[in-house]
Amino acid sequence: MSGRTDTVTSPRLRVLELSLAKKKAHFDERLNQHFADVRSANGQPLNDKRNGVATLNRWERQNKRLQSLQDGIDLTNQAIERERSAIARVSEVQLPDAIKLGISDGVLTQWRKHPNTFFVSGVDKARIVLLPNGRVAHRYVSSIKDAAQHKAFAKVYNGLRSAMDAEERG
Repeated sequence: MSGRTDTVTSPRLRVLELSLAKKKAHFDERLNQHFADVRSANGQPLNDKRNGVATLNRWERQNKRLQSLQDGIDLTNQAIERERSAIARVSEVQLPDAIKLGISDGVLTQWRKHPNTFFVSGVDKARIVLLPNGRVAHRYVSSIKDAAQHKAFAKVYNGLRSAMDAEERG
């Protein structure tokens, strides 16, 4: 993995990390409550107490709740790892300066599933693809039904193509 993965983040990753922190705090709170409940037995054998079976059942329910919370924490950890690997996959792609500028300006959005594919903001369906030879191509342009979206896509695509041709020449 490259060193950029630590600095590159996404809104989804921030939400997942915040969710994980909340889940861990809730788990710790429930665990402390469970230990306090167990300590309240004062080390006495439960069969000597009046409600021994009820107490054991309550502890079993608390254990199930704790296990459920732990499962939620594990799922969130897995989601965080998937998100980090997606960010790493996107960070490893070498992009021309013109595309980097489009992404930083918010005109282009990079698709994390296919890091060489870009969407134009405000345009449905059509996408720009960075080919292995360093040139750009477009896909699904015929799917654009709105004339304004078609014009916006053409403006971004043609500007990107001319900027990349200028980079290549010079």
